[in-house]
Amino acid sequence: MSKQTKNKGNHDSLQITQPLNQRLNNEPLRVLSEEDWQFWKENGYIIIPNAVPQENVERLKNLIWEFDEKDPQDSSTWYAPPRAEMKMKELQGTGMVEVYNHQYLWDNRMHPRVYDAFVDIWGTEKLWTSIDRCNLNMPKKDKTATGGFIHWDVDTSQEPLPQNVQGVLSLVDTTTEMGGFQCIPELYRDFPEWVKNQPEDRDPYHPDTTGYEPTKVVQRAGDLLIFNSMQPHGIRPNLADQPRIAQYISMFPAQEDNEELRQERISSWNDRIPPQGDAFPGDPRNWEQEKYERAELTELGEKLLGLKRWNK
Repeated sequence: MSKQTKNKGNHDSLQITQPLNQRLNNEPLRVLSEEDWQFWKENGYIIIPNAVPQENVERLKNLIWEFDEKDPQDSSTWYAPPRAEMKMKELQGTGMVEVYNHQYLWDNRMHPRVYDAFVDIWGTEKLWTSIDRCNLNMPKKDKTATGGFIHWDVDTSQEPLPQNVQGVLSLVDTTTEMGGFQCIPELYRDFPEWVKNQPEDRDPYHPDTTGYEPTKVVQRAGDLLIFNSMQPHGIRPNLADQPRIAQYISMFPAQEDNEELRQERISSWNDRIPPQGDAFPGDPRNWEQEKYERAELTELGEKLLGLKRWNK
């Protein structure tokens, strides 16, 4: 159905032939409303409120503070240099927390409301979850910082265009001042015509956004943002006085014919190591292996990992 490629951002990039936005056998939507479905198709993103219980939010948030060896009540601890060197320079200073397979992360991936939301989006029950990390984005010391970046995590020069989705589970209530996700739904909709007027040597990862104004998206703790990878997006600087905290969660059609990828995923969970690729440097302290037990998976979790096959 599809194949795995290594991308330039913090999410798996996939070349997927299964079309997005197709309803599952014309069955009723599980999580999205009809209004949500139309908004998703027109704007390329959607927020799923209360995607996980608040208990899950609080315990993962506490784990992130513990794992990053920072004190939420002591801002003098917030700006320690990162332990892992980011080979991908665009990820430097973005607050990535190199924990991937802890039980609390898997609990959110396996939560039925999260899974069902991606079933609605993809139109198939046979999904795999991304194995990604968390984010602890500290306030900027320079409160005059402006802008933020807009980019794609997929190569928009490909034909056919890439199909994938990405997701961010917020662990705090965000505000426009706290930064966070921004996107350009108008360019997402205009892309087929917009690209006709672009130079042949355009950067397929960084669009010319002249004439467009990014939409600033805010979330409450427990809200899951899902967005189409063809959505031009980025992060705004955090100009508030509190950190922004999140877990990256996405899902994509299971690739059970790709045995190499399936074994890589199983090893990541079993050995508590990050996925392969320059975007995932891992934790030089090896805390996941030395301090935490292997995550226990539900039957759904085993299928979302690839440990069990959907067809059996």
